[in-house]
Amino acid sequence: MILEMKVPSPGESIKEVEIATWLVKDGDYVEKDQAIAEVDSDKATLELPAEASGIITLKAEEGDAVAVGAVVCHIDTDGVKPSGSAPVADAKPVAEAPKAEVKVEAPKVAPVAEKTYAAQTPSPAARKILDEKNIQPSDVVGTGKAGRITTEDAANAVPSMGTPTGGSRGSERTKLSMLRRKVAERLVAAKNETAMLTTFNEVNMTPINNIRNEYKDAFKAKHNGVGLGYMSFFTKAVTRALQLFPDVNSMMDGDYKVAYDFADISIAVSGPKGLMVPVVRNAELLTFRGVEAEIKRLAIRARDGQITVDDMTGGTFTITNGGVFGSMLSTPIINPPQSGILGMHNIIERPIAVNGQVEIHPMMYVALSYDHRIIDGRESVGFLVAVKEALENPLELLLDNNPKKAFEL
Repeated sequence: MILEMKVPSPGESIKEVEIATWLVKDGDYVEKDQAIAEVDSDKATLELPAEASGIITLKAEEGDAVAVGAVVCHIDTDGVKPSGSAPVADAKPVAEAPKAEVKVEAPKVAPVAEKTYAAQTPSPAARKILDEKNIQPSDVVGTGKAGRITTEDAANAVPSMGTPTGGSRGSERTKLSMLRRKVAERLVAAKNETAMLTTFNEVNMTPINNIRNEYKDAFKAKHNGVGLGYMSFFTKAVTRALQLFPDVNSMMDGDYKVAYDFADISIAVSGPKGLMVPVVRNAELLTFRGVEAEIKRLAIRARDGQITVDDMTGGTFTITNGGVFGSMLSTPIINPPQSGILGMHNIIERPIAVNGQVEIHPMMYVALSYDHRIIDGRESVGFLVAVKEALENPLELLLDNNPKKAFEL
């Protein structure tokens, strides 16, 4: 019996996926529920399990875009599983037919004498591609009729890299994954479709460092290896600030503003397939342990390629931490349709004035990018100041003056 395997729907809004990698070869024997392929959607990379045991025949190539519900392989359930020890039957070599000589034709170039007005003139589609690459039509040899530049010519055109002076000058052209393309599309849309501004502040991290140094060992021992990191402090500071400035926790929907009475915090993480933004649901209700445990779970799933579409759906506000890569200051881009994103950065000891005295303290710059269409300057600056206040006075504003209770020790 031949079983047709179709692409399951990864999510309600996803209509197409891309075959990222086949984990088996054509003609292999596969077991039921064995992962046979990795498929990219515009939100995540998912594994495709075999629906039955048998001999598999692939019907799509790596890199192919296939619609949800399309057949990607056949499984012959009557196929016999190879024992692995049976001797291979002798097969008589089949005489190969003499190979016809393949002539590789040089690109067609219209003779100078026969040049017409169409020579090196791109078609409308080709011109669009050349404009995107910032390449002049005069730098491209057309292979179309009368020397016209075709879409294929434009797609294969490479910008000039100058006169070579020696050394390796290789290049590689690879197609972006569907996830990477979708991220790029959303980032450009955020820049073009929102009135995005960024406001900055700085945070003295000494109080948090003192608390972490005192309680992190006990916290980790009590909660089965879950560490007490900075993200729980920032997440709790953000949820507190969102309650004080609810406009930052809202979104534009046409002529309407949609406000939320809960805080689903998206945490930007770097995975093997690119940027992913899983969501910590109802972060305002979670304890420090709950926030740290959930972030750890989502980060592991993203790192192992097991993140699901549901894990990344929704979110009312985003936190991103460029500091783990050494960034001192940046202007994070809004994660649409959200209206705000907080950027964390690296911690550097700097001299600051404290009560008229110069002291050295671990300092972090923080940045809030926001959509000015829905968030005014008073709310944006007030929100960031509220985050700063909570981080510089965590004992009172985040721990209710009882760290052991807050950390569930």
